[in-house]
Amino acid sequence: METLKQYAAKFEAVLESIAQPLKPFLPAIARFLLVVTFLEDSLRISTQWSDQKYYLRKYRGFPTWGADIFLILNVLTMVSCSVLAISKRYTEYAVGGLFVVVVSQSFGYGLIFDSSFLFRTLSVCGGLLMLLADGMLTNRRSKNLLFAGLPTLSETDRTVYIQLFGRILLVFLFLSFIFAGELTLVRLIVAIISFAGCVMVVIGFKAKWSAWMLITFLSISNVVLNNWWSLHHTHPQRDFQKYDFFQNLSIMGGFLLLVNMGPGGLSIDEKKKSF
Repeated sequence: METLKQYAAKFEAVLESIAQPLKPFLPAIARFLLVVTFLEDSLRISTQWSDQKYYLRKYRGFPTWGADIFLILNVLTMVSCSVLAISKRYTEYAVGGLFVVVVSQSFGYGLIFDSSFLFRTLSVCGGLLMLLADGMLTNRRSKNLLFAGLPTLSETDRTVYIQLFGRILLVFLFLSFIFAGELTLVRLIVAIISFAGCVMVVIGFKAKWSAWMLITFLSISNVVLNNWWSLHHTHPQRDFQKYDFFQNLSIMGGFLLLVNMGPGGLSIDEKKKSF
């Protein structure tokens, strides 16, 4: 057991040395990746306005004016909230607005009962919760600097619970990878490793390097499975693969926020510091 701990410590040290040059830029990269699916979605809606409007009217029963209002509000909310999130301004409002977009699109496009979409969306919501926790931690640090030496109302309890729920939701995408598709030897090995990584993230055990492991896995699978750029622009699957590709990037942004912040107080990693 002691030997295993030594190897784990060495592995963490190697990971830390690799990640060190990225550390100052990690929060900005994470925030951009997290909202990139909303930026891409707003661009797609804007460039395919007539198609989007036709679908909402024909298959979802929207009146003409209702489809226009729905699309306009979604585009404006996604762009404005994404800009706020990237610039680290009014993060709570940015996260709230993006949550509203996720819910409205799930019901508006009738995708709420699609299991693949649902799992992917839950993971994006987990990333948004990590963004909210990051914003709350940043605000708290600013208040502590401003009112140094004075008693302040702590938001620690709320933040750690948000981080916990964020960690739980983040791994839902990997559950769809684990339990879907034909079971082969390679898939079984990948499923076992992914499941172990998901459990470690949820309970907050070696959370940072398990998050890096899942980011690596997601990066490779995203390029291999969602290579939308290789399809002709008229191919019916191009938009679906493009949508999945950018959603996966957003989920990676959520995991990068986890790497940057740590798992929070409700985790084994944090509890170990007390012993």
